[in-house]
Amino acid sequence: MSEAVVARPFTDPARLDAFWMPFTPNRSFKAKPRWMVEASGMYYTDSQGRKILDGMAGLWCVNAGHGRPEIAEAISRQTRQLDFVSSFHMGHSAAFDLADRIGALAPADLNHVFFTNSGSEAVDTALKLAVAYHRARGEGQRTRLIGRARSYHGMGLGGLAVSGIGRHRKDFGALLPPADHLPHTLNLEHTAFSRGQPTWGAHLADELEALCSLHDPSNIAAVIVEPVAGSTGVLPPPQGYLERLRAITEKHGILLIFDEVITGFGRIGAAFGAQALSVTPDIITSAKGLTNGAVPMGAVIASKKVHDALMHGPKDQIEFWHGYTYSGHPLCCAAALAALDVYQKDDLYARTARMAPYWEERLHALKGLPHLIDIRNIGLVAALELSPRDKAAGARGAALGEYCYSQGILVRPSGDLIVLSPPLIIEHAEIDRMVETLAAGLRHIA
Repeated sequence: MSEAVVARPFTDPARLDAFWMPFTPNRSFKAKPRWMVEASGMYYTDSQGRKILDGMAGLWCVNAGHGRPEIAEAISRQTRQLDFVSSFHMGHSAAFDLADRIGALAPADLNHVFFTNSGSEAVDTALKLAVAYHRARGEGQRTRLIGRARSYHGMGLGGLAVSGIGRHRKDFGALLPPADHLPHTLNLEHTAFSRGQPTWGAHLADELEALCSLHDPSNIAAVIVEPVAGSTGVLPPPQGYLERLRAITEKHGILLIFDEVITGFGRIGAAFGAQALSVTPDIITSAKGLTNGAVPMGAVIASKKVHDALMHGPKDQIEFWHGYTYSGHPLCCAAALAALDVYQKDDLYARTARMAPYWEERLHALKGLPHLIDIRNIGLVAALELSPRDKAAGARGAALGEYCYSQGILVRPSGDLIVLSPPLIIEHAEIDRMVETLAAGLRHIA
C-alpha cells in the first residue's frame, strides 16, 4: 500500500462539500468519513490500514473479487489502442465480440444485445423496447407496464415508475404513467426462515390476472420483475411463481422482462437467474457483474422475437430510435470481455452453486439469536431481518452494521435488514468469520 494512496483522503471538511453523494446522508458521512484506499480479492483496505472483508461485492457487482489484473490490463491496452469511438454508424470489434459472448451465455434465443451505461439505463431501455415492440406489430395501445411492490429497477424515471419501494418514489411526484404493480411475495407468517425458494406464495402470480382484468391485457406491454428481489431485502421467488408469471404473460401476449442487474453473471449459481430458476423471459437487463464492477456498463438482452419485430422497413433507416453516447464504449467492452474470461477460467458460476449449500447452512445456524426474525438466502446472496426497536425502526439494523464494520466486516444495513452479497470467490473460512461476527453482533446490540 503506497503512502501516496493512503494520504489521499481529505482532512479539511470544506473539501468534502462539493461531492453530493448518492443514497447517503451527506452531512452525517462528511462529519465522520469512511475512506477506502485499496482493494484486492475479498478485501478493502481503509485509510487506517485495516483490512475490511467485503460482504457486499462492492455493491452486488465485484463477483470475481477486487483488483483482478486481467481486467485492469485489458482496460489499459484498450485505452492505448482505441480509447473511444461512437457506436452511432460506426463500430469496433470488441462491442460485437462482447455481444456475441453475452448472447451465447443467455438462455434460449435471447441473443441480441443493446449496450447501456448502467442498470438504470438498461431498465429504461428495456421498457422502451417493450413498447416499441408492440407498436411495430400494430398494437400501439400496449403502453401499460406492470412492476411489483418492493421491487427496485434503478433510478431513471421509467424504472422508478415500475419500482415498488415507496421511499424511492416519494420525492418525485407523478413519475411516468401508466404503470401498476403486483404484490410482493414476502409473508413472514408463511415464509420465515425458508431455505432458498419458499414453498408458499406461487398463487401471488395470479394477481397478474386481476390486473389484466382491470386494465385489459391488450393494453399491457410488459411485466418486469427481479427473479430475486435484491435491494428490498433478498426475496427469492416462491416455487412455481415465476413459471406462473411466464404462463400468464404468454397467454395474453405480454412481454416478460427479468431485471437481472443483480442476479446476472453468477450470483445465484448460473450465468443468469433465468437459467438457475428455469424460466425464460423475453428480455433480460444486466449490469454490475458484467464488468466485475471495474467500469460502468449495462446491457439489454432481447429475444429473437423482440429484435426481429423491429427489423422492418427500408434497410437504411434506424430501427430503434434509442441509444447513448457511450453505448458499447471500447473500455467497457474490454473490461467486460476480460471479466467473462475470468468467470470462465475460475468456473465461477458452478463454484457459486457448489458454495451455496455451505453459505445456507452457516447462515441458518443463526436462527434463534436475539432480534432475528427471518433469514432469506439463494445462491450467494442473503438477508437477515431484525425486529425493530420500539419507536426506532432501522436503528437495530444500523447498529448491527456498525458492529460488523468495527470488526472488519462490510455488510449493507437497509432499515432493519442486513443484506449480504459477497464476491463469489469467498471461501469457507470467510463465510465462517462473517457468520460468527453477525452472531456476536446480534448478541451485542440491544
